[in-house]
Amino acid sequence: MHGPTFGVHEIPFSYRGSWFGLSPVIAEKRYADDLHLVSHQTGMHAVLRFVPLRGGVPAETAIVATPSRLTWQHADGHRIEAAYQSAGALRVRGTGLGLRLAVAAGTLTPFSGSYLYRDPVSGGHVLTSYETGRRYRITVLAGAITGTAGVEALGDGTRHLILPADRGWEIAIEEYRTGHPPFAATGSFDEVATAAGQRFAAFVDAVAPWRGAGTPAAELAAYVLWSATVDPAGFLARPGVLMSKHWMDKIWSWDHCFNALALADGEPGLAWDQFLLPFDHQDPAGALPDSITHSEVLHNFVKPPVHGWALRLLRERVTLSRDQLEEAYARLAAWTRFWLDHRRAPGRDLPHYQHGNDSGWDNATTFDGERVLETADLAAFLVLQLRELSDVAEALDRPDDSRQWRKTADTVREALFRDLWQEPRFVSRAVHSGQQRASRSLLDLMPIVLGEDLPPGTSAQLAARIEDHLTVHGLATEPPASPDYLADGYWRGPIWAPSTVLIEDGLRRAGHIGLADRIRERFLALCERSGFAENFDAETGAGLRDRAYTWTASAYLLLAAADRQPPPA
Repeated sequence: MHGPTFGVHEIPFSYRGSWFGLSPVIAEKRYADDLHLVSHQTGMHAVLRFVPLRGGVPAETAIVATPSRLTWQHADGHRIEAAYQSAGALRVRGTGLGLRLAVAAGTLTPFSGSYLYRDPVSGGHVLTSYETGRRYRITVLAGAITGTAGVEALGDGTRHLILPADRGWEIAIEEYRTGHPPFAATGSFDEVATAAGQRFAAFVDAVAPWRGAGTPAAELAAYVLWSATVDPAGFLARPGVLMSKHWMDKIWSWDHCFNALALADGEPGLAWDQFLLPFDHQDPAGALPDSITHSEVLHNFVKPPVHGWALRLLRERVTLSRDQLEEAYARLAAWTRFWLDHRRAPGRDLPHYQHGNDSGWDNATTFDGERVLETADLAAFLVLQLRELSDVAEALDRPDDSRQWRKTADTVREALFRDLWQEPRFVSRAVHSGQQRASRSLLDLMPIVLGEDLPPGTSAQLAARIEDHLTVHGLATEPPASPDYLADGYWRGPIWAPSTVLIEDGLRRAGHIGLADRIRERFLALCERSGFAENFDAETGAGLRDRAYTWTASAYLLLAAADRQPPPA
């Protein structure tokens, strides 16, 4: 199986477990003319540049990528191909085309750049990178290197290796730390590419066995997830699905929930790892970090407590062992107590955000006034989380805990309606001034996640307002008629995957099936047309920002899978 074809300007060519990929995207919104080997260890760094050659000069080629093989195709039929042998090793071969494999960094200083030398032990050329803190060994498997520049050079200058166009050649490129055994081929190039394709095929069969003609983007969505998965390294103690192998190469502490749910049915172990990743860095107060990645854990903000909502859905999909349930309960209880103990002002029943970033909706119009706010979405998420803790405590034979969590949930729910409901809408309340404020942000309608726990009148009013946000492409985070709407305004207009999934689920549980169906259908059609971007223009449907975002792919898989299921009897 070759799998779907895709454009590398939108989705990097990579492999499950690998920390590097091939892409022209070398930094945030920076697109190079040529493909680069881009590593995500210690950040996003372009390491090597691939320049196809014909007659000694750069050759114009078309680039075709599938999950198992990337090809630079010349008009005359000659080509260069790349395939992963493993997460740390890339095979590259050429027939009728040469290659200039150039060091991306132009200057070597005592603190930056890359040093190129020939290793007398393995015989390969090795590049050491200050930026990634790793080494990159190029081993010739067939043919020969016919030219070099900058070997053992310091300071400014060109550093490259040349592979010839007049005869076939093959090389291996490895990313590693320090000492490493000489490269060993596990098979021919074609055998390696076939094996990579088979591994991806097994993954897509596991996570999307329901796919068919009605879900044409399912395989590509699965590839976005598969290729953005990295092996444990740095601050990641378990396999992780990065949000992207472009510049959004982190795991934020709510994004991971959607990836866990999409993986749950077919890859339960990987799904469990995704759910727990941020909890590996839970602080003594119970707070989760804002984000984690290879060499960074940030605690300057948090993210919303959607984890109770996510755990409920995860438990519907995966049978957790008692040990897993005990761990989830302890982690979730500490996270919940953080909101109760550290984010409720004295005498207040409702928790608050300190900044829009805490909500995950960084610049939503909800936060245009005072920013330390009690908001309806936060209260609703916390109610769901408290109820899930109550259910898990009951499953663990802790009846006293279960009753206490449910009592606290009732207190927060009562305060939500007492303090933030102003017929016919929810408002936010500034913690310091007590001033209440309404906005037109979709965030203010998020209490629909309470589903069947909402009074029927409130549910109907929320659904009507949600419908006002529905464009032909999906749910705008700020309605286009709003004076604050911005087409590329991040959370001030564009369509996002997580808000779509949360609201679709809440509407469905509240009985608004027709509206939930329309939202689902439009989001699926949007991804099938515009791919798996970080977010989308609500009026044109164009993909915006990072174009290979895993929670968007996960949202597609979740909604498409549910759409394939027969309705309950």
